[in-house]
This record gives sequence, structure tokens and C-alpha cells, in this order.
Amino acid sequence: MRGLLGVTTSCVVCRTVGMGRRNSKSCPGCRRLAQVVSQLQAKVRQLEEQLAAARKDSSTSSKPPSSDIVKPPRAEPPPDGAVRQPGGQPGHAKHERVPFAPEQIAQCFDYRLERCPDCGHRLRDIGLALRVVQQVDVGAIPLRVEEHRQHARYCPCCARVVRAALPASVEKGGLLGPNLTALVAFLKGVCHASFSTVRKFLRDIIKVEVSRGYLANVVAKVSAALQQPYAELLAQLPDEAYVNVDETGHKNNKELFWTWCFRAELYTLFKISPSRGADVLLEVLGTEFDGVLGCDYFSAYRRYMRECDIRVQFCLAHLIREVKYLRTLPDARDRAYGERLRDALRQLFGVIHQQEHWSAAEFARRLQQARDAVLVRATLAVPATAAAERLAQRFRVHGASYFHFVTTPGVEPTNNLAEQAIRFVVIDRLITQGTRGEKGQNWCERIWTVMATCAQQGRSVFDYVHAAVTAWFEQAPPPSLLATEG
Repeated sequence: MRGLLGVTTSCVVCRTVGMGRRNSKSCPGCRRLAQVVSQLQAKVRQLEEQLAAARKDSSTSSKPPSSDIVKPPRAEPPPDGAVRQPGGQPGHAKHERVPFAPEQIAQCFDYRLERCPDCGHRLRDIGLALRVVQQVDVGAIPLRVEEHRQHARYCPCCARVVRAALPASVEKGGLLGPNLTALVAFLKGVCHASFSTVRKFLRDIIKVEVSRGYLANVVAKVSAALQQPYAELLAQLPDEAYVNVDETGHKNNKELFWTWCFRAELYTLFKISPSRGADVLLEVLGTEFDGVLGCDYFSAYRRYMRECDIRVQFCLAHLIREVKYLRTLPDARDRAYGERLRDALRQLFGVIHQQEHWSAAEFARRLQQARDAVLVRATLAVPATAAAERLAQRFRVHGASYFHFVTTPGVEPTNNLAEQAIRFVVIDRLITQGTRGEKGQNWCERIWTVMATCAQQGRSVFDYVHAAVTAWFEQAPPPSLLATEG
């Protein structure tokens, strides 16, 4: 009898059981059956690996959380069954708004009861503290409208009409002064508002009617005011001791561009480029960059590292996700290899989290021991599987580049700083749908740089933009973004 696979399915029974001593390996039907089973097992392993790859999410790869079709399951609750409740946690310091100072209060109102509202008995004071509610509100917005008149005078000698020059701030500012110009820039850049929304705000709240085209011109003025501070940061980047870099997609007139984020110790700079390659790194950081570049394992960074011989701190958080991915593969050897690497990385981060318990020398010694343990487990006893071998080869070639933070003060083990700095750019992309040309790109680069840098330094974005616009109107040097004062 022949089965569905085209082999004799009864031959195993009839030749091994029915004929006693005859070995089933000598049976052509049995050999063919074993061959088909082996092929099917290989096919199943291949499909399981493809399924595991298709199930990659933000917890097992470098994919952003927004790309998860199905969110990863929540972590299991702790063994004691205690579930973290939302809101403030026990033991955390309470955060309260600082009350307004007495000199800031325009008027005080006191409310007293002379008799009990229930029984009508006369009340007496027992010295309890007052309950104070401070309320702040906005009054009518005062508009200051100035009229600058240029009188025409005739020169008989030159036979022409001449006019007095307007102040530079009036000539360059036009209809909107520095306060309203900075407000428009704040609404457009920080609040991600469209020109139509800004126009409605000015019309309904400020009581000033302007067109969307005029608002575009106002934004162009602010962009010009930020040009020099942006160029100053761009020139400073190659001299930094360490820079974290990340990139994300950007739409420019329906074409795919890339927004690059360069985060230094005191500032963050954004650059929009049509390229996602190492050419952008060569343009911004140059070939003589002597610092440490924090980044993920993307090929552009490896090419820059290879061609310019620079030091790179690859992101350990991305590495942990790839180790977690190994633990989802069907082959038990991959899972065991992933478990060994995960345990070694856990010990490494355990040392980092207990830094305050040791002296600097002891912490450095323990950190180096944990690093060596990771490298040993990653390169010894590697199973003969494609996934494990790929990761082991990465450690053989670039293993040291995951641990520059061990010996270089100030370098972070992950690229979280750049990834956090670029988040609001992703939000802006979803709201504004990108740019339409070079002017829009320049505006985005400069205002994003101001926003991230001011947040990094604890400065007010509006105050800085106002100061930059005022200086540009008056043809004075703009304030520097490298300064750390508030």
C-alpha cells in the first residue's frame, strides 16, 4: 500500500516486524520515507524561523513601538502579587506648585462665617490655618500699535524726493513686532500649529487679522534669525568629546528624506537630508572626529567607523532586544545561547545599577569583569546556527565597541539620549506631514534645534526666540545657544 507521500507505508511493519532480523535501513521504502521526513523537518524549522522573524516587535528588535500591530503582552506581576497602582507611589516626594509671591497678587478676598450654617450658633476662632486658593487669569490682551511715518521732502539740488530711514527693527519687522513674531514662531514650531490655526488664534484672541501667506513670511524671518546660532552649533559638533546620533524618516514634498539628530552634552542639533548614509556623518562630523559616537548598529555608522577610524559606542539596549529575539527562535540551541547572553548582560547592568555602593576603583573593576564575561559567553561555545553565528560574529568584529562606556567617562551605554531627543520630531511629522522645500527644511532644523537645546539647558524656548528675533530686527549679534545661563 502506498501512502500520500508516494512511499510504501506498510514496509516498516512488514520488513522489520514481519521479517524479523532484516534491518529496515536496507529497505528502499524506509530510506525514502526517512528522507521525506528529514526534508519536512527542515521545512518546518525554516517556517518557524520565518514566523519568529515576522513576529518581531519593539521588544525584540529596533522597530519603533508604533510599528507593533499587536502590542507585546504586559510583564508578569511580581511573585508577591503586588501590582503597581497608577499615580504617585508610596515614598515618592510630593510635587506641588510654588505659590505666587505676595507682591504678585493683585487683590485678596477674605471669606468668613459669623454663624454656623447648620444650627445658627455663633462661631469662634480656634487658630486653624487658612485654606488659600490662588487663581490666575488672563485679562484683555493689550495691543500696542505704533505708527511710523516717513515724511517725503524734496531736494531742489538733486531734483528728487527723499525720505528719512525707518529704524532697522521697524523696517525688518513690518506689521508684527518682536513679541508677536516670537509668539507666531512658538505656536508654529513648539505647538505644531498649522498656519490656519495660528491665523485663527491671532484673529480671535489677539484681534489681529493676517493672512496665511504673511504668517509664512513671519516664520521665514524667524528662521533667518536662528541661522547664525544654528551654524555655530554645527561648527562646534566635530570638537565634542561624545555625540549620540539617531535618524528618523521625514517627508519633503512627498519624497522620503531623513531627519538626523546629533545630541552633545550641552545642545542638540537636527539636520534634514535626502540621504540616510554615512555621507551625512562625513558632512557634519568630518573625517577627523576624535570623540565617541553613540549610535545603533545601522550600516551607515559602521561605514563611518571603518572609513574614519573613529570610536563608536553601539547601543546596548538594541543588543538586548536582539538577544531577546534569539530566545523566540524555534531551535533550542539558539534559545540556550540567548539565555547565556541575557544572563551575562543582566549581570553587567546589575553592576551599573549598584554603582553607588562601591568606590570608583571597585566599580571600574567589577564593570570590566562583567564586560569580559559578556564577551566570553558571546564568542565561546557558539551553536552552529545562522542566527547565533551572526550575533557571535558581530561580537568578534565589534565587541569592544559595545563597551567604550566602561573606560570613557561621560559615555552612555545606550543611545537613549538621542532617541528621546528625536521623539517630538516624530510627533511633528505626524501632525504637519513634513515640509515642501528647502525653506521649510531650514525652519524645521533650526526651530527643532532651539527647542531641544533649550529643554536640555533648562531655558525658555519663547524667551530665546524672542531675544534672537529682537537681535535680528536690530541687526545685532544673536544670543548663543552654547550658553548655559537661563
